[in-house]
Amino acid sequence: MNDPAVAAADLKSRAATAIDAHRDAILAVSHALHAAPETAWQEHASATLLADTLEGLGMTVTRGAGGLETAFVSSAGTGSRTVAVVAEYDALAGLGHACGHNIIAAAAVGAASALVPLADALDATVQVIGTPAEEGGGGKIHLLHAGVFDEVDLAMMVHPGPADALYARPLAVAHFDVAYTGRESHASAYPTLGINAADAFTVAQVAIGLLRQQLPASVRVHGVVREAGTAPNAIPGSALGSWYVRAASLEELDAAFRRVTACFEAGALATGCEIDIRETSPRYSEFRNDDALAAAFAANAAALGRDMDAEERHPGGMNTASTDMGNVSRRVRAIHPYLGIDSAPAVNHQAAFAHASIRPAGDRAALDGALLMAQTIIDALTETPDPDQETAHAHAR
Repeated sequence: MNDPAVAAADLKSRAATAIDAHRDAILAVSHALHAAPETAWQEHASATLLADTLEGLGMTVTRGAGGLETAFVSSAGTGSRTVAVVAEYDALAGLGHACGHNIIAAAAVGAASALVPLADALDATVQVIGTPAEEGGGGKIHLLHAGVFDEVDLAMMVHPGPADALYARPLAVAHFDVAYTGRESHASAYPTLGINAADAFTVAQVAIGLLRQQLPASVRVHGVVREAGTAPNAIPGSALGSWYVRAASLEELDAAFRRVTACFEAGALATGCEIDIRETSPRYSEFRNDDALAAAFAANAAALGRDMDAEERHPGGMNTASTDMGNVSRRVRAIHPYLGIDSAPAVNHQAAFAHASIRPAGDRAALDGALLMAQTIIDALTETPDPDQETAHAHAR
């Protein structure tokens, strides 16, 4: 076919046929992951299920990719351009798949089922990259450092949410633990001998509350105190908390992080405690959307009856959340659209959202996401290259 538009239309039709043929298997993956949720770095059964399923589609799978036990890279084709569909499959502690990563992984499998038979026609190497520990841990960042994305020309994933949204606008984030060490003592008989580690958190949180007036509107500070004593008549000798600072960019994050950690240091100074502040993950970056990929995704979605709200007229997505896919987007052409699963009023990280992720609208998101990623990749690989755009992508890397 000499007409690129005709060729793309034919390939898109073949992709739709393939996904329809694999419909039951795609949804079985989503439901199986949902039924057995695994948290960050513990996704052994989930990674195995996905790797086995992708091998069944004819892909060659490297397990333990990048030195991470629960990561993998599956590949098919030997074309000149490498396209990656990114899978996430970690769950939230106590909430299961309340961020819908079962849908993300199932959509990745579905996209592979469509693209693997088309790899030669597209002159493509098709990959599905399995990335653990998105919910804290930064699996994709570790894989970036290990070179897993070095040969990738474009990467994408879809993410469920309450509503459709084309553009990912996540914030950069730092994850960290704060530990105070004081001295235990009887709270009534010998209070002067104690150094109260729980009080250090009280001082710190008051300081953070006062600091908020001076922080940029894009900055978020939130966390929990995990341990702070066991008995009301014993002064706590230790206390532990976990916190996030988010900001519009890595540069803004660096400044905000210094100011917030100074508040925790103030708690130590005021109470006489020792303090240990330890980042528990590499820092996640803000997201850089590829406009050409986003436009193709929106056009394909419109054909399925989804309005991706490219003008951003409505609140949507998780635009003040964070993802390590942002770090990938700084190196590779990338998109991260949100597909609505009719969960409202439930939103991500609520138990009701986990339930919604395997209802009919959640299943539709998995299937639509698979098709839309496949069709968008077809568009990207069959379009006539724009030299200016190619130069811009090279400079962005």
